[in-house]
Amino acid sequence: MNITYVHEPTDLQCGQAVLAMLTGIDVREVCRELGNERETTLAEMKRYLTEHGFVFRPARREARSRDELPPCCVLSLETPRCWHWSLYADGTFYDPEHGVMDDFPECRRKYYWEITEGTI
Repeated sequence: MNITYVHEPTDLQCGQAVLAMLTGIDVREVCRELGNERETTLAEMKRYLTEHGFVFRPARREARSRDELPPCCVLSLETPRCWHWSLYADGTFYDPEHGVMDDFPECRRKYYWEITEGTI
């Protein structure tokens, strides 16, 4: 996958930044298409990805370590401040708040939805 990192424009746009990284669409355009510049819901994330040709496993899975992650997935993380969207692809974490990382940002609980098909 060819991911270009996108930093969240505001503290409330981690979901839009993840969608921008996956689709290659500018984050401002993602906000416009969603009709949402604030926190995104799981339903919004799934709808947007489906509309842009992505296929994902519908079940939420828990992960304790990066070794349990599939090659590409959207992450929902319980960070010290809030629940937060992030992206994992090909061994790298693309976190809209914390940057490109080798491991999860600090978080208590970690869930993921595996992306099985899509165009980047």
